[in-house]
Amino acid sequence: QVRLVESGGGLVQAGGSLRLSCAASSSGSIFGINARNWYRQAPGKQRELVATISGGSTNYADSVKGRFTISRDNAENTVYLQMNSLKPEDTAVYYCNAYWPPGASGRIYWGQGTQVTVSS
Repeated sequence: QVRLVESGGGLVQAGGSLRLSCAASSSGSIFGINARNWYRQAPGKQRELVATISGGSTNYADSVKGRFTISRDNAENTVYLQMNSLKPEDTAVYYCNAYWPPGASGRIYWGQGTQVTVSS
């Protein structure tokens, strides 16, 4: 079992910044759990992929490119999402997920989400 805990959400004015964190923990070893994704879900909308990090690669949704940066601290099993130049349309619950363990026996784990609200 893997536990993912997001934090860092809040209320911010348009143009502001927030840094989200996704900390992974487990009763067993999760060494190598370095692939992580950030999703978001706005009210009445489907959950959408925002950013991914795996190995040395990162990818972003077009809507956040140039504004959001995903990074990780392997020693802390934590992935971050730095969000700058926030817009009201970035308002959503942000979730992280991870697939563990690698291979066919793995499964996807989700965190509980953290609310981000951007006021205009």
